[in-house]
Amino acid sequence: MATSPSQGPRTGAASGPPGTAYGTAGDPAQVLAALGRSWTWILASAVATLVPGVLLLVWPEATLHVVAVLMGLYLLAAGAFRFVATFARQEQGHRLPSLLLAVLYVLAGVLCLRNPLQTITALSLIVGLVWLVSGILTLYTALAARDLPHRGFLLGAAVLGIVAGIVVLALPAESARALTRLLGLWLVLLGLAEAGLAFAWRAALRGSPAAGPHGSTGNA
Repeated sequence: MATSPSQGPRTGAASGPPGTAYGTAGDPAQVLAALGRSWTWILASAVATLVPGVLLLVWPEATLHVVAVLMGLYLLAAGAFRFVATFARQEQGHRLPSLLLAVLYVLAGVLCLRNPLQTITALSLIVGLVWLVSGILTLYTALAARDLPHRGFLLGAAVLGIVAGIVVLALPAESARALTRLLGLWLVLLGLAEAGLAFAWRAALRGSPAAGPHGSTGNA
């Protein structure tokens, strides 16, 4: 579940104390920050969530091995998206939850890929915990961040993630087929929530009064 930048749209180079430059255009951190603030980055994260979800729904006969591999790849991709999103946060205090979330996704993805023949219970536990913690951290960001023009979408995505985690943990599937349908359904729902968040962020960027020197709002 992707999280958007913790502040409203900003453009131009960020500055530190008077007379000092916050970063240069060639600074990798600045490049990642610009990428993480782009609505297309959130949309790409949504696609990375939707694709495995659709695959699982249209292929309910997939073996537990295939499900574990798909979920592992999804979790690794989600971790990468969230790592980049960490640099987009203007407030240092909001970067730690995002970074922890990225690490959690990567570790969970490695666990799924390292032992794809694990039990249904183990796979449900990994995915359920990741979604639950992700939803809680996203909820914290939505409540604590200032100047969020799309706070409602972020809150909705956070609640959806929390519910998904609770459902997967509380209702463990008894077969690979049941688990495939359950995970596929929640991935599609989470992906749609992320897509809605991406378009809300695009609207916020286009409606921002601030513009760059060429009349651009800085969205990619």
